[in-house]
Formats: sequence, structure tokens, C-alpha cells
Amino acid sequence: MNKLHCHSVERNADHSGQVSPVDTITLDETDRHRRRLAMQSDNGISFLLELDAAMLLREGDILRLSDGRGIRVIAEPEALYTVQGRDRDHLLNLTWHVGNRHLATQIMGDHIRIRRDPVIRNMLEELGAQVEDIEAGFNPVGGAYDEENGSGHSHAAHHDHQHHHDHDHDHDHDHDHDHDHDHAHHHHHGHSHG
Repeated sequence: MNKLHCHSVERNADHSGQVSPVDTITLDETDRHRRRLAMQSDNGISFLLELDAAMLLREGDILRLSDGRGIRVIAEPEALYTVQGRDRDHLLNLTWHVGNRHLATQIMGDHIRIRRDPVIRNMLEELGAQVEDIEAGFNPVGGAYDEENGSGHSHAAHHDHQHHHDHDHDHDHDHDHDHDHDHAHHHHHGHSHG
């Protein structure tokens, strides 16, 4: 039997008229940011994801297989914080501080969600935020370099700049990783920030 492939993703907008998904695949946010990867659905359907560009697969997206079947994406619950401000202006200020540290952020209207980090929690609480632990699927915004925002350059790479640490990681996408901003932080990521 030929290996199944997935070359297209149907966004969670309108699936009317489409064949209902036959299975699901449950992935955390990091595992949902892919271009090419051998995958297996929750009930054992093996397939090769082969997209033109890396993209963040979101809760409810349908991976359309080469045989026509669909696999629905489920966002695996992750350890997150929900962050609320006193009012809209305060939340915008808190969101600026989070963004200034290049933290993946999900914007929810009256609050934001970020990955748990005690250093960041302390900073946010010192700024007057209400921070609560939650377990939920994580769908952060992609930012200026996200291919869904039209630039053709995916930068939803998962590296955070919030405190002193060393780590190496690989990105599942091809592009130059040049940044033109200053940080007063000391860290090493295994790639250069020019």
C-alpha cells in the first residue's frame, strides 16, 4: 500500500460539504508547528505531512489525506497562565511586556494565555496582573513573520527570551534567522541573532 500523504490543511472555518473527518490527531503547540513530518493519528493512521511552508496547525483544522480522508487536529492541553488586567489599557500594557520578551501569546479578548514560567508570572503580578494556572490548548498568534499574515516568512519558532539559560533547538522550517533588535538578556540558543 502506498504511504498516505497530507498536502493540504482545511482551516477551521467552514467544513460544510466536506467528508467528515475519520480520526483525530492530538498535538501540543510545538508539535503543531510543522511543514514536513511523519505523523500518526490518535487511532493509528500513519501519514506524511508535506506542506509548502511551515504553519501552525490549529484546533479544528482538517488534515486532508491523499486518499480523501480527513484527520481533525486537537490541541493537546498544556500548562499555561491566563493573564488578566484591571481594564483594557492595563491588559494592553501587560501584553506589551510579554511581547517584548518574545513569548508566544494567545490573545483571547479580555485576557491572554502564555506558557507557564515563574519568572514571568512574578513580573506580571508585580505589574498588577491577575495570573491563574490553567490547562488548555494553546494557539498563539504568529506575529509579523507568520506566513498567514502574508509575508511568506514563518517565524513562529519556539524560542523564548525571558531569562538566563542555555539550550539548543531545531526549527522545522527554512529561513534566515536574522533579527535586528537589542536585548539586555544573556542567553544562547544554538543559532545566531545578528
